[in-house]
Amino acid sequence: MNEKATRKDWLGLSVLVIPILLVSMDISVLYLALPAVAADLEPTSNQTLWILDLYGFFLAGLLITMGSVGDRIGRRRLLMIGAVVFGAASVLAAFSTSPEMLLVARALLGVGGATIAPSTLSLIRNMFHDPGQRKEAIGMWTAGFAGGGAIGPVIGGFLLEHFWWGSVFLVNIPIMALLLVTAPLLVPEFKDPNPGKFDPTSVVLSIAAMLGIVYAIKHGAQEGFDTATISTALGGLVLGYLFVVRQRRATDPLIDITLFTERAFSAAVLVQFLVIFALTGFSLFASQYLQLLVGLGPLAAGLWLLIPAGTAGVGAILSPTLSKIVPTGTIIAGGLVLIAVGSLTLSFVGADSGIPLMIIGMSLITLGVGAASTLNSDIVLTAAAPEKAGTASALSETGAELGGAVGIAILGTIGTTVYRNRLQDSLPPETPPDIAGPASETVGGGMAVAEYLPAPLNDALRELAASGFVDGLNLAAAWCAAGMGISAFVVYLLLRGKRLQPHLVD
Repeated sequence: MNEKATRKDWLGLSVLVIPILLVSMDISVLYLALPAVAADLEPTSNQTLWILDLYGFFLAGLLITMGSVGDRIGRRRLLMIGAVVFGAASVLAAFSTSPEMLLVARALLGVGGATIAPSTLSLIRNMFHDPGQRKEAIGMWTAGFAGGGAIGPVIGGFLLEHFWWGSVFLVNIPIMALLLVTAPLLVPEFKDPNPGKFDPTSVVLSIAAMLGIVYAIKHGAQEGFDTATISTALGGLVLGYLFVVRQRRATDPLIDITLFTERAFSAAVLVQFLVIFALTGFSLFASQYLQLLVGLGPLAAGLWLLIPAGTAGVGAILSPTLSKIVPTGTIIAGGLVLIAVGSLTLSFVGADSGIPLMIIGMSLITLGVGAASTLNSDIVLTAAAPEKAGTASALSETGAELGGAVGIAILGTIGTTVYRNRLQDSLPPETPPDIAGPASETVGGGMAVAEYLPAPLNDALRELAASGFVDGLNLAAAWCAAGMGISAFVVYLLLRGKRLQPHLVD
């Protein structure tokens, strides 16, 4: 019989939700702050995408290593180390004076996040042994992520309307301080009692492979299949192959490759990639649409984004209860179907559609994300032995962060490319270079430089920029809808009637 969680365990869960709130807030407030960052630091379109993406880039590259480190030195200790690094990087980001300085800060935030992310889910695995309570705990954890997405825009919007854009990063400081105080009191320490010999070669191979692959995806989406894209992709794949071979042969591997022989675990990692792919990519579109096309201020945009954030929480809370009467695989595949329907809805958003259609589409996406992610995380945690939960969580989080990085890279670049081509083809030849350049880079640049044109040219440029933006959004959404629909069918087949064999019962 599985041991029931104590009151202290449930209080400890509230502590573990704190960093998840933080990570979610950090993403959402940056979306709202992007127009202000662009106006102040004047990054190029490529730098803008990297400012959004570099956090996930480093997070994805280091998660596997940090998951193994947490299993060895203690997951609570790693969580607290990450809090210190994350807080220091937040200060650096807040006071950045150039795009390059902000990029460095975002990279350090990724390093700190990589120490936080695998610790929270793996600690839940060790604190909640009863399968029913564990599903409830993961549901609350997932709802916490959605809550951060809800709170972030509101707090960020308020700060952006009263202070400079760097203030949105300073919100991280008191949250990290609270974590450092409460974690030793409420969260027990866990680590692998027999971790085996640490393999630095595997660490180097895993980091180099992940960074190479993510960079190739990011660079290829922006620049096409040039020499840098092909060489880094091949290099990353070769290093990844060598990493897998080494894990199979090693006495004490960095990760347990045999987890992927379990069909449900492989499907769970794939789903984690897909849901975050859609969530991050379209969150960027939504925040820009509400501010730049609808004309809302940061606070008002944040308040509207409470609705899709709330539906994510609804999906996360209800899915464990629904799983008592509906097969888990059906719910997860259904979550992907909801994301496909939401994406299809966004493909019909127009420059003059206003707020409702955008919010409906985003709410369908986030409802699917909340429902799928909760049960998906339970599959990941129960697939591994308790002492290896950190590594299993890291594999799942790696899939998620890759999804976030690729979502911004692919969906964001589709939008940017369509916008750029539309503007370059439609701008009058006599447009001054100092207007045509920024206008053709981003929709924010187009709206900003329109202020310097006399009427009616200023309104014509705004309409052109708006139509170029929604054309990019529509194309990205249509492709995403098709991909998610196919993925839902594949995931349903992988999870249909499938039960995890190893370590399901503690």
